[in-house]
Amino acid sequence: MSKFVGSMFKKSRRYGISLLENNKEFTKGKKRTTAPGQHGAKRSKPSDYQLHMYEKQKVRYMYGLNERQFKNLFIKVSKKAGVTGINLLQTVESRLDNLVFRAGFARTRAQARQLVNHGHFTVDGCKANIPSMIVKVGSVIELKEALQNNVAIKDAIEVMTVAPWLTKENFKVTFTRLPERNEFAKDINESLIVEYYNR
Repeated sequence: MSKFVGSMFKKSRRYGISLLENNKEFTKGKKRTTAPGQHGAKRSKPSDYQLHMYEKQKVRYMYGLNERQFKNLFIKVSKKAGVTGINLLQTVESRLDNLVFRAGFARTRAQARQLVNHGHFTVDGCKANIPSMIVKVGSVIELKEALQNNVAIKDAIEVMTVAPWLTKENFKVTFTRLPERNEFAKDINESLIVEYYNR
């Protein structure tokens, strides 16, 4: 299954959270919080299965993963020690495109993915152009000099907040630590995702 390329605004309305994590979907003129479609406000209460699937879909769309990527990632983290749900979310937070977004180099993860795809960043001094790359704690991500005066990037830097688990100095960011569970994805119930795959 390929990545979703439709309206994130509609998806945010369907799942009731800001998948862009900026609440832009619910600003003036887009305040409808019911599910999209003519009968969105009249839809029946979701089944137990739907609740579990919706939670999985929230994370998929939020972080820009396709179904196969997400399932493979779950299988991988389920073999690790610790709490599977937290390990899963911390792993998607460790993706290169997400860290570029969290560092404030881009306004959205989609924009961050594009920047990474085009090879505008290095990780520990090496060229990195794979958005799904899992970055290790302690690694240094740096924006290449050729893009440091880019208008869109400078605009993002001005308005975005750097995540507390990153240390930023000019155009260089250190992945200092994994985020604590209460620091991100607060509208996600990861235990439902674990139950979905273990059903």
